Amino acid sequence: MAKIVLTDASISINSVSLSDLANSVTINYEVDSVEVTAFGDTAHKFAGGLVNLSVEVALMQDFAASKVEATIYPLVGTTTTLVIKPTSSAVGATNPSYTITGAYLASHTPVAGAVGELAMTTLTFTGGTIAKAVA
Repeated sequence: MAKIVLTDASISINSVSLSDLANSVTINYEVDSVEVTAFGDTAHKFAGGLVNLSVEVALMQDFAASKVEATIYPLVGTTTTLVIKPTSSAVGATNPSYTITGAYLASHTPVAGAVGELAMTTLTFTGGTIAKAVA
């Protein structure tokens, strides 16, 4: 099995590529386990429940048109679509694309940092649906 070091991840938020301004991305994808154990069972049984999805993205702040602030600020309190790939190469079995539709952005910190530090904003999108493509 090949190993991958993330050096060229592709990140699109609301159809705007922000890969060149991102330095961290995490997709958290899980399905709630719902207990369905009944009388007479001798062990716990579970079924899949609701999807619990979140995406965290760390971005270097940029106030220019079509960059971080112009893209993110209007999304607070709304849902949007994210498309994330491990590399910027074409989608394939070794470079799947994850499309998160209906991801909710509750908050955004437009200005954060101390003297001499890089201005960053870290976003957490929650909810929505996820689709994985390999072709």
